[in-house]
Amino acid sequence: MKSMTGYGETVRQGRWAKIGVQVRTLNHRHLDIQLRVPREYLSIEEEIRKTIRQRISRGRVDLFITRSPVKGQGRKLELDEDLLRQYLSSLQRARRRFGLKGELDISLCATLPDLFRLREVEVREEDERGLVLRSLESALKNLERSREREGRHLKSDVQSQIRHLRKVSAGLAKEAVRIALRLKDSLLPREGGNALELQREGSEGAGSSFKGDIHEEVVRLRTHVEELGRLINEREPVGKKMDFLLQEIQRELNTISSKVPQLSVVHLVLAGKERVEKIREQAQNLE
Repeated sequence: MKSMTGYGETVRQGRWAKIGVQVRTLNHRHLDIQLRVPREYLSIEEEIRKTIRQRISRGRVDLFITRSPVKGQGRKLELDEDLLRQYLSSLQRARRRFGLKGELDISLCATLPDLFRLREVEVREEDERGLVLRSLESALKNLERSREREGRHLKSDVQSQIRHLRKVSAGLAKEAVRIALRLKDSLLPREGGNALELQREGSEGAGSSFKGDIHEEVVRLRTHVEELGRLINEREPVGKKMDFLLQEIQRELNTISSKVPQLSVVHLVLAGKERVEKIREQAQNLE
């Protein structure tokens, strides 16, 4: 049982560059992956997405990858030797032709335009691809530990709510037995009256709000609550399954209150709905 919110990061250095990976996850109904990667790694972007999908099934994922060249591997200063040769040849011709004096020295090179240029070192994709993916795996493992820690806190709260739901279910089961007995007694024939009149009198005596037996609804309710208790112990993503079970529990509670809107039953139903809403709030944070 894991939360959808978490954070993980890692930094690794290879021969050519130092790679930093930061990954943050937030609540979202579906899987939404947002990548921020250097242009050097655009060719492996789909592989990065595939790695994320293998580990995360739901939530918004913000991934940031940074690349810092290792010292001496970032940019290269290059001398355009052909251009320098042309400069020197032209200056020597000018000196001979116009009788110029003075010697050519190295300080002159700094004033000649376009003689030097900076060149970015070409990224060796195959050398860095493995480093990027290993860094990503490490960051995702750290993220998973973060999500599991948060998931344990959520699980503890959900377990508490399930205990309350079990008490509500047990209370409604007692009410179902009591109501069934009263309905049965109301249909027993009495001396001096016909069956139809006695049934009407019995119904009035049992309360005009009685609309039927709630035994089946209570059985289904208890089954759903127990399934909910089992579900939170699974290691697989449970958020969507929990949403479905909560809808079923809510449906049974609604049916019970509509069939028997007696005060004692209504209080139990309202208590159950309150717990369902609290679990639903937590389920929105679960993967």
